[in-house]
Amino acid sequence: MIGGRRPLQGRKAGDRRVRVERPHAPYFRYAGPNQLIAREAASVPRTARGRALARFRQIVFGRPLANEEEIGERLSKRKALAIFSSDAISSSAYATEEILRVLVLAGASALFFAIHVSIAIALLLAVVAVSYRQVCRAYPNGGGAYVVARTNLAPIFGLIAAASLLIDYVMTVSVSTASAIAQIQSVFPVAYDFRIEIAFVSIALITVANLRGLRESGNIFAVPTYLFVGLALAIVAIGAFRIATGTANQVPLEHDVVPLGTEAFGVLLLLKAFAGGSVALTGVEAIANGVPAFKPPESKNAADTMTVMAVLLAILFVGLTVFAVAFGLQPTQEGGPSIVALAARTAFGEGSPLFYAFAASTALILFLAANTSFNAFPRLAAILAEDSYMPRQFAFRGDRLAYSWGIVLLAGVAFLLLWAFGGDTHALIPLYSVGVFLCFTLSQIGMVKHWLRGHESGWRWRLAVNAAGGILTGIVLAIVVSEKFAAGAYLVVILVPVLVGMMLFISRQYGRSKRQLAVDPAHIVSAPKREERIVVPIHGVDRATIQAVNVGRSIDDDVRAVHISDDPEDAARVRKTFERQIPGVPLVVVDSPYRALAGPLLAYLDVLDAAWPPGKLEPITFVVIPEYVASSWWERLLYNQSAKSLRKALLGRPHTVVVNVPYRREDQEASSPPRAPEAENEADTAAEG
Repeated sequence: MIGGRRPLQGRKAGDRRVRVERPHAPYFRYAGPNQLIAREAASVPRTARGRALARFRQIVFGRPLANEEEIGERLSKRKALAIFSSDAISSSAYATEEILRVLVLAGASALFFAIHVSIAIALLLAVVAVSYRQVCRAYPNGGGAYVVARTNLAPIFGLIAAASLLIDYVMTVSVSTASAIAQIQSVFPVAYDFRIEIAFVSIALITVANLRGLRESGNIFAVPTYLFVGLALAIVAIGAFRIATGTANQVPLEHDVVPLGTEAFGVLLLLKAFAGGSVALTGVEAIANGVPAFKPPESKNAADTMTVMAVLLAILFVGLTVFAVAFGLQPTQEGGPSIVALAARTAFGEGSPLFYAFAASTALILFLAANTSFNAFPRLAAILAEDSYMPRQFAFRGDRLAYSWGIVLLAGVAFLLLWAFGGDTHALIPLYSVGVFLCFTLSQIGMVKHWLRGHESGWRWRLAVNAAGGILTGIVLAIVVSEKFAAGAYLVVILVPVLVGMMLFISRQYGRSKRQLAVDPAHIVSAPKREERIVVPIHGVDRATIQAVNVGRSIDDDVRAVHISDDPEDAARVRKTFERQIPGVPLVVVDSPYRALAGPLLAYLDVLDAAWPPGKLEPITFVVIPEYVASSWWERLLYNQSAKSLRKALLGRPHTVVVNVPYRREDQEASSPPRAPEAENEADTAAEG
């Protein structure tokens, strides 16, 4: 029992009181019989180095948050729009340019059809957004396409969707960062030479912001997101006014543009342009994956945020495309300004404060568009880990209730990809959008089966929406794969089955260990019937050895020490000292002429097993290993190397339990009894092992 009740005598004879003492109060909160809740003080490091590291972590990431504070970290719709929609909204900054880069191959007259392509993509966006609103309501625990496909189709389809999403989230970080650098070089061309360094710094900063938690990142990212939206809407409004008043004149070409081509204009070119512009839909599914991050009512708030995001994206995407066509903007050669930068220069005037403000907000929102992935990727990885398809570390939440493992992994892989492709947006784009349209298609088909299985209110029109969405996204998937396959989409086609195979392998490993560790529910655990024996490997006689032997004696009376040596004279000295100072415990000396340590000990344990009476249940062998605890990190390099090799060799040996007995050097050496020089030398020799 922790704490206790102590009766107290009052001033008068009948005045008696009881004081309830709870010594655990600084570290625990009492929650019931034999149930304590750890306070923050219980997790404070005990060493000076650990406390210094904890203070540094608190400065960088913030104070640790308790599970009860999770509700306070939930997002309002305003912050969630900035966090989960920055990817989709920011795609309007480069989706129009991807359409124009294809149509320019057929000459200036073909550029007009960019408006038709953007409207078609906007209609597809509407269908996808309506469908994902239903996913938010039907699956409030998040997971998006993975959960929908796994639940309604089959686990393998869920894994295909998950693998596609994981790839797409990595691509989002890489493409958004590369596009942001392109916006910077539209104003400062010298930035092109430092694009990899800029990418590293930006990804590192976003990583730290997300490790600080959802609410913190929402506060950081809201301002640039809404600034970009406001200025982009202003560009669209200025363009609409000038078009309506007949003052939309062709802008003179001041930069090296992509030369007009003479390719025949036809359906194939339109489909290719559609495939390029479809990157505008990436990130739409992130809200459905992160429903639990919203404040209550989670499903409704997520669905409403989905609607606002889709409306804003459609207006910006179509509006900027109309603006570019009306003013004759053309994509420039590598290193030149982007289409959206040319649109801002045309609307606000070159050198105006609004132009620079828009350039800065565009670069910022593109950098922060990666934040959508930093929220969606770790959540999806955590769901996969809970389902045993990814290492369980990914389900662990750090000090700030963020999925730290997923955040760090995403940052590392995305930067490596960006570095491998030289930070070139157009080289990365072909790998983009294949995975997301595969997820769209699987989630739509899964929702069709969901409505067929459960005839909920309004299921017929909901089924019709999902069926139409499944057909449309399936067609677009075929177009995107066929048009982008040779340009790099084949890598995604290869990576998806590789990731699925990896997740199946992890699941099999977890399943095998679960079966091996399973306990029959009808089995009642009773006192053990096996006998025990204790083996203590020693290098000499010192305080660590004596402590280990005493620990062994506390387990069972059958204790023996084993000294393995390649020096017979030294072994004789150890035996003499051991028998004098630790009487009653037999010492077995094993000469090792080949200077091995672990092998002879394992062989000795095998001999003990073979000598056990046949037909009798083998005992559990406790190998008690003494260890010296060094006081500093550099001292740890000098000690316990033999102990580490013994632990490694004994790991997994049948009927064997390894017990580490650490001995910490006392600070007050003066209180120790004096030792003979010979004993001191033996202790030093043993510790060095």
